[in-house]
Formats: sequence, structure tokens, C-alpha cells
Amino acid sequence: MSEWALKRFWKDATVEPVEDGYAIKLDGRGVKTPAKTPLVVPTTGLAEAIAEEWRAQEDKVNPALMPFTRTSNSALDKVATQHAEVAEMLAAYGDSDLLCYRADRPAELVARQNTQWDPLLEWAAEAFDARLTAQPGVMYQAQDKAALDRLSQHVHGQSAFELAAFHDLVAMSGSLVLALAVVHGARDPETAWTLSRLDETWNEEQWGVDEDAAATAAIKRGEFLHAARYHALATGA
Repeated sequence: MSEWALKRFWKDATVEPVEDGYAIKLDGRGVKTPAKTPLVVPTTGLAEAIAEEWRAQEDKVNPALMPFTRTSNSALDKVATQHAEVAEMLAAYGDSDLLCYRADRPAELVARQNTQWDPLLEWAAEAFDARLTAQPGVMYQAQDKAALDRLSQHVHGQSAFELAAFHDLVAMSGSLVLALAVVHGARDPETAWTLSRLDETWNEEQWGVDEDAAATAAIKRGEFLHAARYHALATGA
């Protein structure tokens, strides 16, 4: 999008319905992605969130302050052009899901993982007829192919916009099950993020907080929560 690196030239950003969804326009001129694709999104909620980012720009466009625009650009320029490949990559997380690899000691950590992670595996078994098996240690153990195929269907069935956000939910948590729990309303995003950090939290309790690691985790948390919000807006929730 040619405006991306320029000074602000528009007075207002508006949302207009078009054939394929909702376009964002700057003084009537349609915004485009870096690949020159018209920035058209599927819901009014998502379009308004993007328009608000453009309204908030001051002298120059700052992409760092425009997460909804950036994710939409990725959805249109990257995910939409290779939807099946992206979906398959994310579905593959199910075969090495974070929730399936457990500590074998100390007993307190084992109990915490069992208490907090087992209910999610049970939820996936009931919601998708996809039972994944937990094991102690970090050595790879293949999961049931039929279960993985059923989870994969729910990944491939997402739109490019949903999948762009789902990518961050999966990649930052390390868990396909956790990401699915978020987008299906089985866990709120904040709780899901905390569950994905169970091991790190345990280590912090034992050895103290590393400030650099904590700062990185805070950034990732913000990105995770954004991805959850984006996914909800993309589905009209």
C-alpha cells in the first residue's frame, strides 16, 4: 500500500460495504495491501477496527500501531494465496501439542499439569471426537491419525482472515488444542495464555523472574490477545 510509508494525507477513514465484504477508504480512496490487493474484510467489526487505526495515525503511518491492518494484510497477501499449506502447517501442531508433553517430576509440577491441562484434552475429545494422549518426557510420540484428521478439518475450515489470527494463537502457545479452545469459546484468551505458560510460571516460582524473558513474554501475550480479538471480529463474534 503506497500510503504505508507516507505522511498522513487523509482527513477521515471510513468503512463502505462492497461486493466481497467491507472496504476501508481514506477520503473515499480504497486502502490496499503491500501487494496491491484491495483491503476488504469480511465483517463490519473488523473493518471498523482497521479504520480506527487509520484515524489514529498522526504525521506518519506507523505500522507498529496498526495490528488489525497488519494482520489483514497478511491474511490477504500471504494466507489467502496458500491457504491449504498454512492450514496444514498449523494442524500439524496437534501431533506434538504442548499439552501432551508432561514433566515426570517434581510431583507438584506433574500435578499442576494434570489438573490444568487434562481438562483441555478431555474437551477436545468431546468437542471434536479427537482424543490426544499425554506422556511424560519430551520424546516425540505420534498421536492417533484419525484424531488428528478430525482436528485438521476444523483448521482447514477457517477463512484466510481467521487463519491469519489462528496462526499466532497456535504458534505462540505451542498448542493446537489451546488455540481451538480459544476460538470455540472453551477458554478465554487470558486463561489460555496463562495455561500455555504453565512451565515457565513454575520455573519463575522456583528460580525467580528473568526480566528480559518477562519482557518478551509480555509482548507475546499482547500479540496472543490481539490474535484472539482479531479472530473473533473476523467471524463476526
